[in-house]
Amino acid sequence: MAATRLKKEELHASVSDPVLDTMNFLNGITHRYPEAVSFAPGRPYDGFFDTEQIFSHIRRYLSHLEGNGASAAEIRDALFQYGPTSGRIRELIADSLRKDENIDVAPEAIVVTVGCQEAMFLTLRAVLSAPEDVLLVSSPCYVGITGAARVLGFEPAPVQERPDGFHCADLETVLAAERARGRRPRAFYVVPDHANPSGNTMSLDERHALVALAAREDILILEDSPYRLVSPGPQEPTLKSLDRAQRVVHLGSYSKTLFPGARVGFAVADQPVVDQEGNTGLLADEITKIKSMITVNTSPLGQAAVAGMLLAADGRTSDLNTETAAYYGSAMRAILQELDSAFAASDREDAGVRWNEPSGGFFLTVDVPFRADNAALVRSAEEYGVIWTPMSYFYPRDGGDHSLRLSVSYLSNEEIVEGVARLARFIREESRRAR
Repeated sequence: MAATRLKKEELHASVSDPVLDTMNFLNGITHRYPEAVSFAPGRPYDGFFDTEQIFSHIRRYLSHLEGNGASAAEIRDALFQYGPTSGRIRELIADSLRKDENIDVAPEAIVVTVGCQEAMFLTLRAVLSAPEDVLLVSSPCYVGITGAARVLGFEPAPVQERPDGFHCADLETVLAAERARGRRPRAFYVVPDHANPSGNTMSLDERHALVALAAREDILILEDSPYRLVSPGPQEPTLKSLDRAQRVVHLGSYSKTLFPGARVGFAVADQPVVDQEGNTGLLADEITKIKSMITVNTSPLGQAAVAGMLLAADGRTSDLNTETAAYYGSAMRAILQELDSAFAASDREDAGVRWNEPSGGFFLTVDVPFRADNAALVRSAEEYGVIWTPMSYFYPRDGGDHSLRLSVSYLSNEEIVEGVARLARFIREESRRAR
């Protein structure tokens, strides 16, 4: 009997989407050239992790439960059983959001998810219901949101960022264009702080304008801002803290701030939902229903570890990240200094090489005069021992062909110095070939 062979064209179209292949390709390059300096991973620096701390975090949470009157059986249940779909630690998350971000919501408005990626997926599944519904995204944008939308069968509509970042006027233009096509804009996804991949930060004026625009145009804002508390210096207020009309769904994660391996994220979804009988609930309730059919619940062990970390800082994750933010700030300054040294101001203009100067986060972008595609990436890794990410990965439609993303989060200063030296040699040689 012949073995089963499935036809790819009969599977969902998303499995053939190039977006779903980009990270696999990048991971393959990284494994093929282990000696290369890699500016590709947007992952936290390993030096801040201590294995023994995991047990301390969990014990602290168990002591917290005991102190609140939980029985031995209830404490055992909190670690070993599935637990509520909406999450076990919503009260602690709500307390932390108030203290860190001035976001004041009831615990019932929070859904604890398997990382922020699940929060994105569940929220999109809840709010995109008809074929004419459309998600708008600030472009370039994180590939996780475009991939999630396409897996669900929706093509995102890009709102192009300018060199200095997002402008509300551009969103208004795209909203009008989409409605003229007979489509119904439902939500706009944006990373307002130190964005992945551009590194741009939205101004305070644009934040106020965006929240007002969402109310005026009857759309939701999906705010994803994982880099705020690992960036140095004062931060602009979150969109959710400015939200007075419940237009913002705040998508959060503890992967960058506390514990990537715990895979704990959350959605703050306090929007009222009214059914046909006039009963009112919260969008969080609807998201929870969908989650019950996807992952059932978020790991109680992961939640316990994160809860212990929150308790250690009395909910102030910003206090836990003082050293972390200083480290990443130093790494960003280091790479900008090395780029300045490698490309004198007069040379940059002639060579057509430019970069932005983010105030925090993990990422910056470099414009180059040649096509920064997968073939160029392979040459860079193989011949020069340096890896980066093509910016074209992050554009829902065309764009980014002559730009690359650099991440500084995973490297020491010594690796940054060596990596920029290799990158500069590669850029000069590719530029020479392109002339």
